[in-house]
Amino acid sequence: MGRAKRLKDYKSMDKLIIRGGGRIDGDIRISGSKNSGLPILAATILANGPMNICNLPHLNDITTMLALLRCMGVGVTINEKMCVEVDPCSLTEYEAPYELVKTMRASILVLGPTLAKYGQADVSFPGGCAIGSRPVDIHLRGLEAMGAEIEVDAGYIRARAPGGLKGAHFVMDKVTVGGTENLLMAAALAKGKTILDNAAREPEIVDLANCLVAMGAKISGIGTTTLEIEGVEELHGCTYTVMPDRIETGTYLVAAAATGGAVKLRDTRADILTAVLQKLEEAGASIETGEGYISLDMHGRRPKAVDLITAPYPAFPTDMQAQFTAMNAVAEGTSAVTETIFENRLIQIHELNRMGADIKLEGNTALIKGVERLKGAPVMATDLRASASLVIAAMVADGETLVDRIYHIDRGYECIEEKLQQLGVDIRRVPG
Repeated sequence: MGRAKRLKDYKSMDKLIIRGGGRIDGDIRISGSKNSGLPILAATILANGPMNICNLPHLNDITTMLALLRCMGVGVTINEKMCVEVDPCSLTEYEAPYELVKTMRASILVLGPTLAKYGQADVSFPGGCAIGSRPVDIHLRGLEAMGAEIEVDAGYIRARAPGGLKGAHFVMDKVTVGGTENLLMAAALAKGKTILDNAAREPEIVDLANCLVAMGAKISGIGTTTLEIEGVEELHGCTYTVMPDRIETGTYLVAAAATGGAVKLRDTRADILTAVLQKLEEAGASIETGEGYISLDMHGRRPKAVDLITAPYPAFPTDMQAQFTAMNAVAEGTSAVTETIFENRLIQIHELNRMGADIKLEGNTALIKGVERLKGAPVMATDLRASASLVIAAMVADGETLVDRIYHIDRGYECIEEKLQQLGVDIRRVPG
C-alpha cells in the first residue's frame, strides 16, 4: 500500500470529540466558497492561457478537483500569492475517471467545458453525499439541445460534438445548480446565442458567471432565471478571487445562536445570506452587518424555535437545513422543518434523537419539540451538512460526543476544529 493511500485511509477514520456546555464567543475568518471554487476550477478548462484562482478553501473536494484536472493533463501549481495557477493548455486527456469522480459529485462539471472546447468528453457518473437522487439528465439534455451526441456506456457519459456546440434555447424542467453551471460553461464557447430558462440563481452561479465574463465570455441576465450567452471563439486566462462561503458562514452563525453565544465572522458577505439571517433574527439573534463582516449575539439567551421550508435561492437553502434542525432541537417552542430539495436530507434526525432531541419525521417534514439540553453520545455523520448539525448538537449537549465519519465534514469545512477552538469550543480530532 502506497504512502498516499495509507494517509488517505488514516484520515478517513478520524473522529471529532466535543465536550458541550459552553457558549461560542470570538471571531474567525470565513474561507472561500467550495460550491463556487469547484465550478470555477472546472471553467479553467475553457481558457487558452493560465488562470490564477485565489481564495480557494483547503478542502478535500477542492483537492479532488485539482487531482482530476491533473489527471486530464492540466498543469496545477500554487503560486507565491497562495493562489492556484491552472494551465489548461497542457490538457491531453478528455476523460474524468471513476476513481476520482466517485468521491465527488461536482466532478460532473468538467463535462460541459471539456466538450465545448475539445469536442469530446468521457465522464463517469458522479458520487458524493448520500442525500437522495440528484440526476444529471438535465445536464445531458441541455448539451444535446446544443448539438452534442451523448451515449451512456458502462457507467460513463460519452459526449461528442466534433463540429462544436451550437447555441440553443433550453428550458430546464427544474431548477438545478449543477445543470445551470455545466450548460453555462458549455454555452460560453458554443456558436451563436444560448438562452437558459429556469436557471438557478445561487450566488455561486453568479460568481462563476462573473469569472467567465472576466475570461471574455458574453453573458447577460446574471443573477436572474434567464441567462443569455453569446458564444465567443476563445476565452483567455485571468486572475479571479472566489467569493466567501455562505454555508460555512451560516453554520458558524447557527452554532453561536444554538449555544446562546456571540460571534463575529470576517471576510464574508451578508447580501448572500438574507434568508438565513432573517431566520436567525426570528430565533432571537441580534445581528450586525458591515463591509466584509457579520456579527451575531444571543446575549446568553436560548434561541426561539423557527419554522422553515427549503427552496431554491433566494429562499432558504437546503444546505442550511440540518444546522437549523439542530438549533431547533434545543430552542424554546416547537417548529416544523420541511425539506423540498433532497428526499433523504432529514436523515440526521435519528442521530439527534439519540442525543435526546424530540423530533418526529412526517414525510419530508421534521416536527421538533425543543428541549433544554441534549446529551452527549456517539453519533455518525451521513453527509456533509448532517455532519455540521451533529457538531452543533454536540456543543449544546451535556458531556462528551464522539462524531464518527467526519471525512464528510472535511469535504466542506476548512479547519473546522481549529476555528471552533478559536471560538472557545472544547473540540479535538482523534484518529479512528
